[in-house]
Amino acid sequence: MRWSAVAQSFEPGPATVRLATDYSQQVFPLVHQRTATALYVDAQDAEVVRVATEALANDINNITALKPQTNGATAPLATYSVIIGTLGSSQLIDQLAAQKVAGIQQLKGQWETFNISVVDQPFGKPGKALVIAGSDRRGTAFGVFEVSRRLGVSPWYWWADVTPGRRENLYLTAGTYQSAPPTVKYRGLFLNDEDWGLQPWAAQNLDKDIKDIGPNTYARLFELLLRLKANLIWPAMHPSTKAFFHYPGNPQVADRYAILVGTSHAEPMLRNNVDEWQTATMGPFDYFRNKATVFSYWEQRVKQAANMEAIYSLGMRGVHDSGMEGAKTPKEAAQMLGGILTDQRNLLQRYVNPNVTQVPQVFTAYKEVLDVYDQGLKLPDDVTLVWPDDNYGYISRLSNTQEQARGGGSGVYYHASYWGRPHDYLWLSSTHPALIREEMMKAHALKTDRLWVLNVGDLKPLEYNTQLFLDMAYQAQPFQQSAYVPAHLQQWLQEAFGPEQAPALRQILWEYYDLAFERRPEFMGWSQTEPTTKTNRTAYNHFAYGDEAQRRLDRYVALENQVKQLRAQIPAARADAFYQLVYYPVVCASLMNQKFLYQDKSYLYARQNRASATDYAHWAQQAYAQIEAETEYYNQQLASGKWRGMMSMKPRNLPVYQAPTAPALRLDTTRVWGVAPEGLTLQDSAATSPSSALQLPTFRPWGPASYFVDVFLSRRQAVRWKVKAPKWLTISSHLGTLTTAVGQQQERLLVRVDWRKVSTTNDATSFLTFTGAGKTFRVAVRASAAAGNLPANYAGFVETNGYVSLLASHYSRKTDHPARRWELVAGLGRAGNALQAQPLHATPPAPAGAMPAASFVEYDFYTFTPAAPTVHVFTLPTHPVTQGASVRYGVSVDDGPMQLLDCKTVGRSEEWKQNVLSNSAHRQVTAASLRPGPHTLKLYPLDPGVVLDRITIDLGGLQPAYGIITETRWLRPEKTRAR
Repeated sequence: MRWSAVAQSFEPGPATVRLATDYSQQVFPLVHQRTATALYVDAQDAEVVRVATEALANDINNITALKPQTNGATAPLATYSVIIGTLGSSQLIDQLAAQKVAGIQQLKGQWETFNISVVDQPFGKPGKALVIAGSDRRGTAFGVFEVSRRLGVSPWYWWADVTPGRRENLYLTAGTYQSAPPTVKYRGLFLNDEDWGLQPWAAQNLDKDIKDIGPNTYARLFELLLRLKANLIWPAMHPSTKAFFHYPGNPQVADRYAILVGTSHAEPMLRNNVDEWQTATMGPFDYFRNKATVFSYWEQRVKQAANMEAIYSLGMRGVHDSGMEGAKTPKEAAQMLGGILTDQRNLLQRYVNPNVTQVPQVFTAYKEVLDVYDQGLKLPDDVTLVWPDDNYGYISRLSNTQEQARGGGSGVYYHASYWGRPHDYLWLSSTHPALIREEMMKAHALKTDRLWVLNVGDLKPLEYNTQLFLDMAYQAQPFQQSAYVPAHLQQWLQEAFGPEQAPALRQILWEYYDLAFERRPEFMGWSQTEPTTKTNRTAYNHFAYGDEAQRRLDRYVALENQVKQLRAQIPAARADAFYQLVYYPVVCASLMNQKFLYQDKSYLYARQNRASATDYAHWAQQAYAQIEAETEYYNQQLASGKWRGMMSMKPRNLPVYQAPTAPALRLDTTRVWGVAPEGLTLQDSAATSPSSALQLPTFRPWGPASYFVDVFLSRRQAVRWKVKAPKWLTISSHLGTLTTAVGQQQERLLVRVDWRKVSTTNDATSFLTFTGAGKTFRVAVRASAAAGNLPANYAGFVETNGYVSLLASHYSRKTDHPARRWELVAGLGRAGNALQAQPLHATPPAPAGAMPAASFVEYDFYTFTPAAPTVHVFTLPTHPVTQGASVRYGVSVDDGPMQLLDCKTVGRSEEWKQNVLSNSAHRQVTAASLRPGPHTLKLYPLDPGVVLDRITIDLGGLQPAYGIITETRWLRPEKTRAR
């Protein structure tokens, strides 16, 4: 299904009460002939309703340069009027409900729902009314902001400068729209690790008086939350920021905007321990040794917040993100936590509500707390059990059948930004939307619908991930179809940049996220933190698989070129938005990759005596300088300096963000120039002399379409070269000149086979002969069609140079079983599509030996080399769906015994670290010896949630690779041979 078609099939609600282009008797005029329709709101309604009404008036003004007048509910209604209010708190809304107008009465008792209707002859009077009614105060605010969005005002109009388009008039079509209750009850954001962006920016710009994140910043943030139909904040809490309650204006503005206030997993009872617990005067934060002081500390905050709408985090950890003090073992901690929970709930019962079950409370099983929970901790039934991800986007666990039956339900705390081991990712938005969707829809399938919180770091530049996460939390239904996510991204971009640019921008950002999924820009130094290590050369292979490092660079450079071309086409009013949402992340991710991959090439090429090594060292330095320049623009010039201090290109100043080192390059210049065919390794560097044998990998129709040969200078001396090739080869260039100018010290030639000129039964062999400056180099070339060895009409995977490469989604056949099956997940994984073991359920699977092997995917592959192959299977590093499950799947070759593989990791092991850095979990099995010929690989789903990505079969020729190895797939002979 096309993404645009998917988007249309899930368009929220009927096509009513939407923006109309022209005036008619049927439309409702918000602005007509330079007159704005007045807004009516009851003075007795909640303050957030008046806040939203004022925002709507400002939105209309920003579009039309006319601001509507706001009247009270007792003022006479005009012929056209906008009536805004909450059922039970607005006399006008209550009257309409009593008259059973537009189904408004159906809002009663609903959670955060709203009704938008165009009503003819309201109260029996001539004219029309646009009625925006809510079931509660936030429901009304959501309805008001929904109207703003339908008028063309993005939720990001302020936070990303997506300025609304100008119109002379504003008309809405007739009809009624009633929202469904939100999928997730509590939906919000956690501001975290704000030290390098949000806090210094707020101190310089919005809250200059306190030089901190304060009421002005939170007011802007809370408006954004309402526009995104969210209702919860976990406030910023790092040492750079004072506690939320330190400034009286913060809780006041939270109430004004009807935003619930909670705190993170490390901040029980609304306390910011980092700022508020003073060990020097209060003693240890230890409930074993210092119970009275800790209890009093919590009690003070509960008294202070008693009249607030809040969600209380229960339990206890260390002062910051660390284990609970005083307990020597998880079992001891569980015993103590039982008493702590009782004491905390007694405080809530005493000061907040005698019926403590009516007070929203959460318990987050984060890091070591999960071990404590598993020691038999008895959690009160009404407390929401919050499951975290592993900080890198993979949910650690979800509720089993017994936990799903709990009255408090369950929630998810999810990261799109993180500070910690094995490495931070605090700079760019690098979590793939498809991964967020897969994990959160897995949570949704397991009835995790009480609370979803997203760690957004500084908020910027995580604008789209924030939108996606909160849209899923608000209405999950369309996201159950994996193909909807690209369509959602395109809709979001269309709101910002129009229908003409949105398709191209969607492709750009999707490719950007694909590249980040393979390796986040922040991880390109192959370094770690806690403890911090120096950067290393990357694991990309520069000499095989078409130079996978260069292939990655080429993809990034293509994105760079596209965004630079599009930047010139974006209207001036949206130029700042384009820079923030597209240009800066795409360009800087590209530059970060250039910095490290060019450093690699400089080092590796110097060992092959290539003078171009100096070029690559220069380009690496240049990439770093460009990141500096772009970041300087972001902070100083973007939006006339509005974002001064927001963007840091080196949070925590980790080694990955530093300028590249430029070690002295020593080249052997006794030779003037040389030739390096693909596959030439560093150990073979001496083979660049004319007397040594050089060869390309063997060409096969189902293998790579081309291989490369590099010609390069070793000495600062110009060389004119040429190459002679057999007629069955095509070369991208037959002659050229190498000079000492930057970028001209080497040239890459692409060599292809014209399969129409190659026998299907005998191998073709010959040489490429390079001459220049009195030297001759010969590169052996072999092309083996071998199609005659394949069965007629064979379709499948075929060995190439000692290996087979396949993508999991390209199976030959699939057999399903009602209890388990592999299902395609579009857009997920390094391969772009993946297979997930479904259904996602909480019932632990039976032991592998007891499982019927009735569900599997099959891959046909054909070999030429007799060998006992090693099968390498790459999955996403997901965790067991529930306690008692694992991450198992089965593998068999040629219907041999099924070998069970399990990708479960424990804690923050070294394996887990490498898995999350690469977004891959790797397992391998060795099959029995295979004769040349056709074979079949089967993979069986055992545990729910396993995600298959890609597979390689090593018959002795597999070379190291970090990225995806091009598939060795044979489709139709006539199509392949014409390639």
